[in-house]
Amino acid sequence: MPEIHHFAYGWFNPALAYLLAFSGCLTGLVCTTRARAAGTRARRARWLVLGSVSIGGAGIWLMHFMAMIGFDIPASPIRYNLTATVASLLFAVVTVGLGLFFVGTGRRGMGKLLVGGVFTGSGVVAMHYTGMYAMRVSGQISYDEGLVLASVVIAIVAATVALWFTISVHGGWKSLLAAAAVMALAVCGMHYTAMAALRVHLESTAAPATGIAPTLLIVPIFVIAAATLLGAFVSALQAMTQEEFGSGPITPPSQAMVRVPRPRTWPGVHSAPGRD
Repeated sequence: MPEIHHFAYGWFNPALAYLLAFSGCLTGLVCTTRARAAGTRARRARWLVLGSVSIGGAGIWLMHFMAMIGFDIPASPIRYNLTATVASLLFAVVTVGLGLFFVGTGRRGMGKLLVGGVFTGSGVVAMHYTGMYAMRVSGQISYDEGLVLASVVIAIVAATVALWFTISVHGGWKSLLAAAAVMALAVCGMHYTAMAALRVHLESTAAPATGIAPTLLIVPIFVIAAATLLGAFVSALQAMTQEEFGSGPITPPSQAMVRVPRPRTWPGVHSAPGRD
């Protein structure tokens, strides 16, 4: 097996990947906290959609590809298939969204949480290995079955814990920051466990790898990260404004009651008829 570098740029990639995961999970937790307090189904759905994009898009998918930029095989170029890369993004956002809507609406229960965790965790696994399927090298890629199974277990447990956080975390920023830190650590742990399962077998007769170079993913990753987090922040601010200032109907001026003060009268004093 050829030499493989999981941290080709040192601490930079895992640190930045964790920061992306933390930021996405924190934004998502803020959204799901607002969803629990929403007064209508439409507002709750809006917050859950924002949470899905934040956790699935920024917290999971962007973390995955930021970490993948640090993956290197010196004996072979690495390229990525664009279609499979986009499909992995859809897996992350859609499965997290379905999990949030499943546990975040209707009656809550442990059984419902476990089902949602298994489904969402399976979606995260599908996202990761679809992203790995998008990778092209001058040879064949295989996986260690034991480590793959471990990554699946970690993903399901992490997804279950994440969903529990989204419906249970109360309090101020300290609780949200602690929950986001745990969620980000679980996401990164699942990723690097799955990467440890990777086995590469290079072939001298294999066709050159074709696709997008990893360095070309840096710009779209940062653009998508900035757009996702900024869009979630602006949408959240707009939703908060509508909830706080538009919670009740406004009485039209034509229907407003105008009170006219009555003139005060003093005992023993009577106004003369015909006089003001």
